[in-house]
Amino acid sequence: MDARPLELIRKVCKGKTHIKLTVGALDANSNQTIRVFGQSGELKNENYIYEIGSITKTFTASLLAKQIHEQKMSLDDPISKYVDGLDGDRYYPTLKRLATHTSGYARFLPLSMWEGIKLLPSMLLSGKKQGIFPFHMDLDKMKRLVRENKLQDKDYLWHYSNFAVALLGYAVSVASGRDYKSMMNDFLSNELSLSHSYTGTSASKNLHGFNRKNKDIGNWVWGKDLTAPAGDISSTAKDLLEYARINMYDEKPYLALCHQKHASAKGHDMGLGWIMSKSNNHILWHNGGTGAFRSFLAFDKEKKLATVALVNYPSSHIDIEKIGSTMLENLQKGVTAID
Repeated sequence: MDARPLELIRKVCKGKTHIKLTVGALDANSNQTIRVFGQSGELKNENYIYEIGSITKTFTASLLAKQIHEQKMSLDDPISKYVDGLDGDRYYPTLKRLATHTSGYARFLPLSMWEGIKLLPSMLLSGKKQGIFPFHMDLDKMKRLVRENKLQDKDYLWHYSNFAVALLGYAVSVASGRDYKSMMNDFLSNELSLSHSYTGTSASKNLHGFNRKNKDIGNWVWGKDLTAPAGDISSTAKDLLEYARINMYDEKPYLALCHQKHASAKGHDMGLGWIMSKSNNHILWHNGGTGAFRSFLAFDKEKKLATVALVNYPSSHIDIEKIGSTMLENLQKGVTAID
């Protein structure tokens, strides 16, 4: 392995007794290479299932694109078209703005700002809340927050919003006439043929998460929570690389809509769900994090290359992104990424 990602892998694994850090790459011939690392070095690859957190948002956006392709929804639809009981005389964000984080909804929603501030230390360090799902939202709370947050008809500055994507997922489920869980599981299994990917978590299937004190804190339990479309999918490195391949080769024609530039931020552009390199819109990526999991998936659509990094400890997002992005840079330069 190239020294740069290997050094980062060793840094992330250091002192973590139960760590399983999986990295993978897909080359231009669609060949997968996957390796797993632990505290003491390389481990056997057992196709571990991880919580992938916000990479889920790209799947939710993919479902939106499918509904648009089937002419059941439009990017210009306001969210009020799908959420009953809202005041019809005021502006509500469009699906496009929800999918590109330009709707104006605050970053902490559905938490209050104070709840979000209190949560951050336990999410970033080793607090007791690491294994507790914090983002509870039912339909009544969703409607209340939409009513209370009055926005203007404009593209706001980019602010990452779990709440916006939760609304998006709810709208897609209403348009399809199906609940989110059954709709997404059918999409993962039958449309994309990802055999080890599903919504929520399973204590018997999922790799367990550990906190910084090497304590087993299990997995987040999402249930029927309406924030699920923003982060509830579990998957493997193998499935995620296959998902990247499907996107790169446009095997599902509607996915091309997700790869188009729909908005801009200071440091990057936005497709639908996907973050795009500002200097090269052919490079798309997303990261993710739950209580004890971090994830990263990226692909170069032009060169047909992809990388993934998954870990079951609350490691630095930056380190996981650097591992995945450095491997992708190696592939782009013709350097073997992880063999």
